[in-house]
Amino acid sequence: MYLQDGGKSKGFSSFPHFIFPGVKRLSKTNVKKISTYPDVITSLPEAKVACEGGKAWILQAESTQLVFFQFENGADMPAHSHIYPQWGMVIDGEMELTIDGKPQRFKKGGEYLVPAGKPHCARFFKDTRVMDYFSEKNRYKPK
Repeated sequence: MYLQDGGKSKGFSSFPHFIFPGVKRLSKTNVKKISTYPDVITSLPEAKVACEGGKAWILQAESTQLVFFQFENGADMPAHSHIYPQWGMVIDGEMELTIDGKPQRFKKGGEYLVPAGKPHCARFFKDTRVMDYFSEKNRYKPK
């Protein structure tokens, strides 16, 4: 087990290592940055994406989807809307999400909610990974 804070946080992981036998602390210089998804994600069914420079993988549930997107710097997701809400989070990178004509920037860790029926589009300013939850079974179809 590894803690990735180098022991600097005030939370759970800041407890001395002797409380958690076998726990090693990693400094930020020892933590590998992942710029693409690992095999556990890319082995999921790949989705058809209507965006040049975008790829996605679908985690399918009975009535919902969790989709892992990867966009190249400069990619644009065209404007669209759907009848259900969409929640998402930026895993890495930076994007501008325009909802109902109002642009907003999101970076790593940023969360967003697209209300049902609202037109939205996105522009990606770096290679970016996002995870979106769709409360609709067939939002994305496998390739």
